[in-house]
Amino acid sequence: MASTTQHLTFSPLLSLSRNPAQIPPKFLPFITTTTRTTTSLKVQATARDPLGEFGARDPFPAEIESNFGDKVQGFMSTEHKILIPNASALSLAQQQCTPISQLGHPLSEEEAKQLLFKVVGWRLVHEEEGLKLQGLWKVRDMKCGEELIRRINEAVESTGHRPTLHLEAPNQVKAQLWTSSIGGLSINDFIVAAKIDEIKISDLQPRQRVWA
Repeated sequence: MASTTQHLTFSPLLSLSRNPAQIPPKFLPFITTTTRTTTSLKVQATARDPLGEFGARDPFPAEIESNFGDKVQGFMSTEHKILIPNASALSLAQQQCTPISQLGHPLSEEEAKQLLFKVVGWRLVHEEEGLKLQGLWKVRDMKCGEELIRRINEAVESTGHRPTLHLEAPNQVKAQLWTSSIGGLSINDFIVAAKIDEIKISDLQPRQRVWA
């Protein structure tokens, strides 16, 4: 047996089966009701819809006559393309190392400082061989230091560009990156540093003391 429900005019994008009594009182002035025999509650928009537009809709006749489409960005004939991001749009960790010519020039210190913002916990150091990228990690013990070195080597194995790693006392791992063929830093050093940054090391670091 069909039940008697109310037909509400409210929003064009909703077709609901709900009790009209559940509609918040503040929306009641904007709703017109008719009694009908049905099993569903259909909701359609009126010009007085207090919630505004829920999404795309057909333009009103007055809007079509005003040629509003000529006054906004975007047309039906607009061509949309899905572009594959180039290397500059990818994070350093997503990029791959490329061969560096011996005739190439190392990054200037200013260029290196700009790239330094894209890696975490690394700093520039000046040594006899040239400008280098250095990272330091505190570990819980020597065993954890050995494990961190293993993880770093595994993470950068496919890059063909390995850092120099040292296990230092007390319980510290040091990594240095530079491109020896050009006597300084290249983009490859920062790519490898970014890949190292993605390694999980929380289980290797000293446990913080918790005071009761």
